[in-house]
Amino acid sequence: MAGLLNRVVEKYNYVMYDFADPRTADWWGVSNPLVILSISAAYLYFCLSLGPRLMKNRPGFELRIPIMLYNIFQVLFSLFLSYEGAAYILHKEYNLACEPVDYSYNPRALRVAAATWFYFFAKITELLDTVFFVLRKKYNQVSFLHVYHHTLMSLVIWVGVKYVPGGHIVLMGWLNSMVHVIMYTYYLISSLGPQYQKYVWWKKHVTTIQLVQFCIIFTHNIAVFFYDCNYPRILNGLCALNSVIFIYLFGKFYIRSYQKENAKNKAKLENKKSAPISSEFGKKRKLMEKSR
Repeated sequence: MAGLLNRVVEKYNYVMYDFADPRTADWWGVSNPLVILSISAAYLYFCLSLGPRLMKNRPGFELRIPIMLYNIFQVLFSLFLSYEGAAYILHKEYNLACEPVDYSYNPRALRVAAATWFYFFAKITELLDTVFFVLRKKYNQVSFLHVYHHTLMSLVIWVGVKYVPGGHIVLMGWLNSMVHVIMYTYYLISSLGPQYQKYVWWKKHVTTIQLVQFCIIFTHNIAVFFYDCNYPRILNGLCALNSVIFIYLFGKFYIRSYQKENAKNKAKLENKKSAPISSEFGKKRKLMEKSR
């Protein structure tokens, strides 16, 4: 029993310390998995259990100013991450088909490692999306898709920072950051009040952009399997699988939210057009009956 326990401890130490990238080992939230696991557990507990119970007999908070400031922060932070991603991916040394991780201490390698950590930190701050939904009692927005997406991304990016901070998977973070610039801009305008709703007519296009993003990420990760690439293919496989799951979930959301809504609006419009005709026909019929 003692021998088995020692082997488990040795394996844990190897995976957590020896196998990990030493450059990011001492960065906040990276060295000990309990940090991200505790944050994720607290997030799930509050959003799915504690928060709804605390808000049960209370009116929802408005939180207009905090949400506006939060959205401004996310837009600016996403712009910063988009810039860092562009500096790495658009560099002449980047190979779109196969980009291994550079574990050296040269400036470009250290810069992308730092950008990966900032991206990880962004995923933690984005957990506040759901917290705001709960405090405002917008429970319809606390969907499986929403909670799954936020929880999984924070855990996956932690793995990226600890073991592969850079390389092929950076494209995913770059695309996601650019999408988030658009998405949080939409949220920002929406939070300004009803008078600004006319400026967010492009809501459904945000979901379309997200779907295109996942298709690109899927293709980019599958491409590695056709090259002799020094990159952990298990991570590429997981990213490709996760992209398929997101395509399904976001596609289902798009159909439910927009295509069915468009069908209902079209039916209402047709009913309105036919209503005056039916009304006029009814009036003429009554006059004819009276004249008889």
